[in-house]
Formats: sequence, structure tokens, C-alpha cells
Amino acid sequence: MPKSSVKTAPHGSWSSPIHSSLLTQKSVRLGEPALLGNDIFWLEYRPQEKGRSVLVRYRDNQQQDMIPPPFGVFSKAHEYGGGAYCLSDSTVYFVNAGDQQIYAASLDLQTSPQAVTAKSKRRFADLCLDLQRNRLICVCEDHTHQDAEPETTLVSIDLGSGAVSPLLQGNDFYSNPQLSPCGTKLSWLSWDHPFMPWDQSQCWIADLDYQGNPVHPNLITGGTLNNEHGESVFQPQWGPDGHLYFVSDRNNWWNIYRYRQSSMHTHIDSITCEDAEFATPQWVFGMSTYSFLNEEEILALATRNGQWQLVHINLLTKTLTPLDTPWTDLSSIRCNGHGDTVLMAASPSEASQIVSLKTSGTQLHSTQVIKSANAAEIDPDYISEPQAISFATGSGSNNAIAHAFFYPPCNPAFQGDGKPPLIVLCHGGPTGATETGLNIKIQYWTSRGFAVADVNYRGSTGYGRLYREQLNGNWGVSDVEDVCAVVKYLADNHQINPDQVTIKGSSAGGYTVLAALTFTDTFKAGASLYGIGNLETLALDTHKFEARYLDSLVGPYPEQQALYQQRSPIHNPEGLNCPVIFFQGLEDKVVPPNQAEAMVQVLKDKQVPVAYITFATEGHGFRQADSIQRSIEGELSFYAQIFGFEPADTIEPVEII
Repeated sequence: MPKSSVKTAPHGSWSSPIHSSLLTQKSVRLGEPALLGNDIFWLEYRPQEKGRSVLVRYRDNQQQDMIPPPFGVFSKAHEYGGGAYCLSDSTVYFVNAGDQQIYAASLDLQTSPQAVTAKSKRRFADLCLDLQRNRLICVCEDHTHQDAEPETTLVSIDLGSGAVSPLLQGNDFYSNPQLSPCGTKLSWLSWDHPFMPWDQSQCWIADLDYQGNPVHPNLITGGTLNNEHGESVFQPQWGPDGHLYFVSDRNNWWNIYRYRQSSMHTHIDSITCEDAEFATPQWVFGMSTYSFLNEEEILALATRNGQWQLVHINLLTKTLTPLDTPWTDLSSIRCNGHGDTVLMAASPSEASQIVSLKTSGTQLHSTQVIKSANAAEIDPDYISEPQAISFATGSGSNNAIAHAFFYPPCNPAFQGDGKPPLIVLCHGGPTGATETGLNIKIQYWTSRGFAVADVNYRGSTGYGRLYREQLNGNWGVSDVEDVCAVVKYLADNHQINPDQVTIKGSSAGGYTVLAALTFTDTFKAGASLYGIGNLETLALDTHKFEARYLDSLVGPYPEQQALYQQRSPIHNPEGLNCPVIFFQGLEDKVVPPNQAEAMVQVLKDKQVPVAYITFATEGHGFRQADSIQRSIEGELSFYAQIFGFEPADTIEPVEII
């Protein structure tokens, strides 16, 4: 565009082709890719179908839905689900979103899905098919007794009768049931309160008796068995060579290891020894960061400094070779043993995609995009490229370094009349990480004249266990220091307007938002999406998976009740003095609506501008098209009223109380 035709206009008021409709109309959320022969399968979460999750097959260049409505493939185990289906040559077994029971559907689509299990209060996940014994092995979360914490077990499900039989019980959590290639051994992970799986988990192997029951379980690694500071194990998986492989952070970084067992001895040897992560927090079931090409080769995903790469590993020489790809975000890799691989991939200019690869050794022969999460065509001139930044943070003896990705405003038709306003993004978890794949929500803001800083505050993953543990006991302190420090860094470098800085986050990220707004004066406004205002309520009124999460992040409750109150924004209303907009699903079981409602009341009582937008049929995270669009448009309307600009978009204004 000629420079003479570039308009000067207030930041935030720029017109943009990246409309809120692009988040939903041509957008789906993708997950759980799988290979069966040459067929590729994956799940699509469709906002236009009220978030229904559909199993899709790609065969002969055609995509086909495998599950008819009203069925959906989604597990509510741990509330976050995952591992919701598995495949045989002729059948898919899946957890139905509506009733949480397991169904079987023929891959020839000749019959409707048939229930395998009877309706109950049980939830299933992490399905593993045991063809030899005509059964499924999976995680079962039993909610029968509503006045008690649900019991989690590993169970077998007879595919003939549907009978559910316990295999393993006694631990608080189980995951990753895997059969050895010969079908005589079972491996799995377990962990117990107060730990999360990325804090401490244990990897087990047991023989299977003639009835298929595990006997003589052997703890091979994990917990404090080999590391006094704790060890997190991820994705135990049997290789075609008959050995068990797993990922462990025993050396600070999540690296790949192999467990060998013979009649004489056992031995664990490292396959990789990199200052990189070959795993990610196990928030959901069924995650995969490596897969076997054959007995001698692995394709794996590794992240360094917040960006992922695809690597080839020779198991004989333990040689690691990065493959040249354009992607910076990678997940969910699966190989079929015949040179075919499927994974999820994204880059700063491409949204998440299901991608098929063909490789031979360290040579990448071809790539094919099978499905893109967002089919909208976006002019690359409007895409803001992320810039990796690191900056000093902390105070006193706690001086440290934190990380973020900075996105400057980007719109070829406009220029600002000063430095841009800044939106600081706080990822959820808080044990998680931000990524650099094309994020339409970020581009929505940058193309309208906002700058965005997406922060990997201390406690984020991708930078080693020691970086992750810097948040232990310091949630509401270290993360808040880091989101404030990035503002100072960008202001000192004259990249943003420090008088128009807002902060946004969802769930645990929403807590960082509210804490930063309450305990500092760095920000001029904030947006909390199903965020946490009262740590005590979260400790007392959340689901089993996260029931003791705060023991490590804050401290044991009720022993540290005073600390919980000290760090809870709801108990420190005198500090909250800037405008906030809240978005809340009324069916949220992870962060109940009373959290947002209490904070809204605080601001109303103080006569500080506040807006509260609710969605009657949404839970923890918005999946429906109307909710997704309304939340981002409502946020724009809120900022426009607070910072005094006129949006170019025709949107329904939010009511500021």
C-alpha cells in the first residue's frame, strides 16, 4: 500500500479484515490425530454446532464425519478430558460427550453407534484396546457418590458384555495404560494428592495373569524413587523392540529414556540429553510428543525457548537431527511404522493444522496439510510476527529472568498517533505455556492497533523444571512480578504507551489478572475470563484433579489460610481500583460463577467501572460460536469506552455498571 494512503488514526480504532466471525465461522478446534493404516483420524470441536466434537476420517483425499449427531467424542474425566477414542481395524470405540459412556461405531458407517457400557455416573478416558482379550483398558472416574471425591481406577471393559471390572486402584490418579507388543505386560502412570502429574508421577509395569489381571507391579521410575526432588514421568510407551520408553525430567529437562528388563537385571538409559523439553504438562489424557518410525528410529517433538521443532532420533547411535520445517508449535505426533506420520502443527503465519508427513531416515520427503483449524484466508500484511523477548524480573535477592512473545501493531492501512496501547496476556494453568502459532485472537487486536505481550511467566513450561518450580509457593507473586516487568521492559524501550496498558487472562490466567490489578498499579484496565478471585474458594470448591494443586502453588490449606486470604483479590478490595470486564460461563465447575460475581460486587460497591457478561450454557472455556464472538467484541467495546476511542467495527456495546 502506498505510504500516502496510510491513515493516521487512534490505536484501537483501525478497521481490520480480521473480524470476530473468523474465530468461529471458518474455525474449528482440532485434537487427537491418529493413524489407522493409511487413514487419518482426528477430532473437530465445532463452535457452529455448539462445540460438538466430531470424529473425522481422511481417506482417498476425502474427509468424512464418522460420528452422527447428536453424538460427540469428549471425555469429562479430570474435567479436561482427552484420550476419548481408540481404533481397531473395523471399529472406533469412543466416549460420548452427552452421557460419558463408551460406544462402538463401525468404520464402514453402516450402523449407528451402539452403547458398550450401561449408563452410570462413571466417566472414562485414555482408552487402550486389548484385542487379545476382547476388552478395553482405560481410566474410570466414578462420580456415583456425590458427597465424596470421585474414585479413579484403571478398569477393563468387556466388549461383549460391557462389564466394567477394576484392574488397579488405590492411587488418586491413573493414566497411560499401555500393553506391551506381546500383550503380556501392562504399563501405566499413577500419582497422588497433593502432586500434579508434572510435579511427581510414577511409572509402573506389571505382568498380566491368564485372566488379564496385573500382578507383581514394579515401580520402575518416578516420584522420589530416583530423584530426591521429585520426578515427573510422561508418555510411557512400548517400542517395537519390546522395551518401555518414557519421558522424565530427572535432569531438569523432560528427556526421553528407555527401560530395559532381562532375567538378570534392569537398566534405564537416556535416549536424549538435551537442554530442551520433550514433554508438556499432562493436563489431558492421550498426549504424545514422540512416536516410533521403526525399531531403530523415533520422530519426536522438542521445545527450546518457547518454540517447538521436529527431530529425528536414531536409537542405535542416539543421534538427534532437527528436521527443517516451518512450524514453531507441534503436538500430538503419531507414526504408523511405514514412514507415515501425522501431527498437529502451527506457525506464526498458519493456524493449527493436521499435517501428514512422509520421512525416510533424516529426510523429510513430503508434507500435506489435511485440515486447518481456521480456513479463513488472512492477508499476510495484517499478521503481526511474534518477537521473543527476555527481561529482568523479581525483586531483591529474587532477581530473575522471564520470557514473553511481543506482537507489535500491524495494519498496512493505518498508523498510530503515538505509542500503542498494550494487552498483556496471561496463559492458563498456571503450569502451561504460550505458543507462537497463528492466533486469530491476537491478530484481532494487533490489526486494530494494539500491541500484545504474551507472557511465559516463571512457572511456565518449556524452560526446564527449575523454571517451572519458581512459581511453587509464589503464585500471585512471581507471575504478577513478571507481567508487570514486561510492561516496564516495553515502556523503557519506547514500544508501548504505559498509560494504556491492560491485562487479560482466563482461568488461572484470570487470577494473575485480578492479582496484578489488586496488588499493583501497573495496569489501567483488565479482562478476566472465568478467572479466580478467591483462592480459598478454589481450594475448597473445585474438582478432584486440581483439588490439591494449590498446595504447591500457595501452600497447604487450611494450614496456610492466612496466606490464601492475603493473596486473594476478593479479600483485598481496597487495592482494586481500575476498570475490569468479566466473562463467565454459568455451568463452570472448575471456577464457579460466584468467583466473578463477588469481584463484580466489589467494583460496583466502589463505583469503579465494571462489566459482567455471562453465558448460560458455557462451562470452563467457551466453545460456542456466539460466546466466542461476543466475548472478544465485548472486550473491544469495553476498552473503547475506557480508553476513549471509537471502534471501526459495528458491535453491540457492553454495559458498564
